[in-house]
Amino acid sequence: MKISLFTLTSPIHDKESIECNSREFLDEIAAEAGCEFETYGEDYEAYNDAQQPVIFVRTGGTEGLFKRRFDRIGGYVRLLTSGKSNSLAASMEILSYLRQNGREGEILHGSTDYIAARLREGFAVERARRRLQGLRLGVVGAPSDWLIASGVDRGALLTKLGVTLVDIPIGELVAEVESVCTDSPEWRGLMAEGEVRDFDAHAPEALKTYREGAFRIYLALDRIIRKYGLGGFTLRCFDLLTALNNTGCMALAMFNARGIPASCEGDIPALLTMTVGNGLTDCCGFQANPSRIDVEKDEMTFAHCTVPFNMVRDCSYHTHFESGIGIAIRGELEQGEVTIAKIAGDLSRAYVHKARLIANLSESSLCRTQVVVRGERFADYFLSDPIGNHHIIFPGDHSRLFEAFMRSL
Repeated sequence: MKISLFTLTSPIHDKESIECNSREFLDEIAAEAGCEFETYGEDYEAYNDAQQPVIFVRTGGTEGLFKRRFDRIGGYVRLLTSGKSNSLAASMEILSYLRQNGREGEILHGSTDYIAARLREGFAVERARRRLQGLRLGVVGAPSDWLIASGVDRGALLTKLGVTLVDIPIGELVAEVESVCTDSPEWRGLMAEGEVRDFDAHAPEALKTYREGAFRIYLALDRIIRKYGLGGFTLRCFDLLTALNNTGCMALAMFNARGIPASCEGDIPALLTMTVGNGLTDCCGFQANPSRIDVEKDEMTFAHCTVPFNMVRDCSYHTHFESGIGIAIRGELEQGEVTIAKIAGDLSRAYVHKARLIANLSESSLCRTQVVVRGERFADYFLSDPIGNHHIIFPGDHSRLFEAFMRSL
């Protein structure tokens, strides 16, 4: 990755000494971060067009230099400092000035490992933003009737992210399902996929009556993705219960495992969160219902009838929980650190929480994939100020990445 480096240096400091210390400091960071610094020096004309701009505050006494360049410096400002020659003190004054003028920024200071990690986060955010630019996300059927607080600001998605929503009638999907031929090359190709072979080997016989219909739904959705040039979609899946006597759970599990974000119930904010998360972490995440909270233990149970196949260490096949028909997935997720995330449909805020997945359940009264996570102060958010119902669980601690992404907006 390439970092565009702009510098601030007081003229009263020894130039040769500053250059030597700076070179050693930057070389250590570049080696640890796997990056290359492209140095612009004191020339800030290219700042707003530069890739991953960072201002290297090399000495104290540079606050006035920054102020004179302030009008040429846009966006979120990252101030890099080694802590030598009063550079940290100057960076703090500069950051305070930014905040007083309604701007956001941060100081990159600490160990080489820490600074390198923060730079890698910035690169991951930029990569995610590039992936989103020009992306088309499908809304197959309207959002489910019960998602009364899960609307979106389409204008904000377009202007801030470059994302366009494409509305597709559920009837078009149903027609595509009915037109799938089980003697076609696309069907034979699908039958060779690992998920299909695993289902055939391990699913109960009673579920196999839904097999053809479930994979017809997958192929029909695949056609729609190609027809409209979609990078992901959300599906009003409950309509398939009556129209096709089947569910989309299997198809969604397969698409998410392939890196194509696919959310249930026409939930667009959930799809948005999965799409951003996929850009940041290369995983679409597990869309789940918050099912119960143990306030005293700070533990939550999440559950849903589908989960990406590439997130589970083992899985089994069942009927869809609410309807008792179709094919649903019960997956076991690895225990360890996870990130729970939800981005509001108008991009005004996000919930991002680092937690620990401590157990998988198999209760009969919940949707099929069930996990228990332990965090901190869940009740403060989920019982007082939640962003809708569904939340997305990603393996690993990516909380700083999501927070950095939201700051980038």
